Order: sequence, then structure tokens, then C-alpha cells
Amino acid sequence: MALALIDYGAGNLHSVANALKAAGAEDIAITADADVVAKADRIVLPGVGAFAACAAALRAVPGMIEAMEQRVHTDGVPFLGICVGMQLLAGTGEEFGVHPGLGWINGTVRRLTPADAAAKVPHMGWNDVRAVTAHPMIVPGEAYFLHSFAFEGEHVLATSDHAGPVVAAIGRDTIVGVQFHPEKSQRYGLEFLNRFLKWHP
Repeated sequence: MALALIDYGAGNLHSVANALKAAGAEDIAITADADVVAKADRIVLPGVGAFAACAAALRAVPGMIEAMEQRVHTDGVPFLGICVGMQLLAGTGEEFGVHPGLGWINGTVRRLTPADAAAKVPHMGWNDVRAVTAHPMIVPGEAYFLHSFAFEGEHVLATSDHAGPVVAAIGRDTIVGVQFHPEKSQRYGLEFLNRFLKWHP
């Protein structure tokens, strides 16, 4: 099983790759080559930083979005977005202006505004993952979060709490995205990645 971990200059690639290996992945290509992605059996899109910069960096890789869309939407290959990689699934992001995302899942990424002013932004540290929609990828537990912006929209699979509900996971069809960092979430994260490797939607 060939797994493509997309390198567009905006992800914690080696930590994610090491976590995937620990979860059981054997054939991992860290790649900026659209042709490699077009042949992958699973695709992982990490992301660290600002939505606008990540979206621009992804679009700057020749043929990458087209290869992702062909493989995921047409061929039905399982896809995982992590942190900003999840946020990019949305239609728009509102960090430093309004910027287009991939538009794979209807929604907008907005700045976190906790109901309690004592709740700090960024949302950082361990927090609950609570399933709101039954899905084979999502089980209750605790994961590590680090973000100042969050998804608001459709196809929510799980939430966390930061002085109010915060979307922790979204998904539809063969697509799943998580706001938390599996690679930093110890046992819970490795078990999540193992489920992704075995997932046959």
C-alpha cells in the first residue's frame, strides 16, 4: 500500500511520517510530485501555519490539486488532512483576509472566539475528542491540539471543548480531517493513524 505524504513546505512532515511508520505504514513517499500522488493508495495532507500561506503553497505545486482531486473524488482513495491540512478542506479561510480553500467540505475557517475570556487562544494542549457522528475513524479519547482558527460547517464528525464546542474532526465519503495532531497525541494518535491505514470506506 503506497501512502503519499504531501510536501508543500507547510507541514511537520518527518514527525507525521514517523508516526505513520509507528502505526504500521511501510511504503511512505514524502512527495511534492503530483505523479506520485496520482498513484497513491492513501493520501495525507499535513499543515502547520496560516491558512492563506498553506493554501498558496499547495496551489503552487504543479498539478498537485488536480492529482489529489482525481485520486480522492474519482478513484475513491482514502484521504487524511491534519490541522491546517484539515482546514484546507473548507471553502474559505478567514485568516489574514478571506482566502479560498479546496472546497471539498462546505464550511469556513474562522478565528476561535471562546465564550469565556479566560480561555486562551491558541487552543493548545490535550483535550477531549467527542464523536458527534458515528464514523469508523473516530473514537472518544484525548488528543493534542494547537490552533487559533477552527472549522465551522458541515460533515462534523467530532468536537472538542474550549469554552464552547470546537470542531475536532470532519469527513465525508473517503475524506477525513482532524484538527488535532495525531503525531503528537501518543497512543490515541497512533491508534487513529492505524485506523486510517486499515480504513476501507
